[in-house]
Amino acid sequence: MPDAVLTDEERAQQDDRPDRAFYREPRLVQHVDEQFRERLTDLYRRQLGTGDDVLDLMSSWVSHLPDDLDLGRVAGHGMNEEELAANERLTKCFVQDLNETQGLPLETGAFDAALCAVSVQYLRHPEQVFAEVARVLRPGGIFVVSFSNRMFAQKAIRAWRTASGPGRLQLVKQYFEAVEAFRDPTTITENPFVPPTRRFLGGAPDPFYAAHARTQD
Repeated sequence: MPDAVLTDEERAQQDDRPDRAFYREPRLVQHVDEQFRERLTDLYRRQLGTGDDVLDLMSSWVSHLPDDLDLGRVAGHGMNEEELAANERLTKCFVQDLNETQGLPLETGAFDAALCAVSVQYLRHPEQVFAEVARVLRPGGIFVVSFSNRMFAQKAIRAWRTASGPGRLQLVKQYFEAVEAFRDPTTITENPFVPPTRRFLGGAPDPFYAAHARTQD
């Protein structure tokens, strides 16, 4: 079992109705800006390899994978079947509420890489989910977690809502460290410079945060 990172209070959501009700209607929109998406795709390009089998965890109608990267299987998990069906990069998909059931219906050592983009803030039991990701990764496989400052606040856990960007990144790092199978995680922080005039006008670029770690060889 992974080490506990969060208390029961820190796992709480403002809207404690089942997640499947919240995600019943598809949201075929972008949840981060173009600059963030380009940065994420570049990170994937550098961390994934040709032919890799990939698990896109908490996915949607887009996976932000490089168009020029020839991958193997790309399995998508999410909360809305219509969104997943619209994702052209997925070779298979399944719907599962990870806040109800953390165990993944996937074989051990089935993937070279796992991804979780702008969704980790909704996990009430991230320690168990990260342990499951480690289980389905092959030795030396990588798990890449990314996020910005946007969220559905009513579904984000309390520990996330009450933390700053660096504090949230530290949380994700602790999730990795709670699972013995992961090696030391690498963290990335990029806050684009915003001229003072633009700060008053609004529309500041989304900050980019990511953490990734590989399983033991």
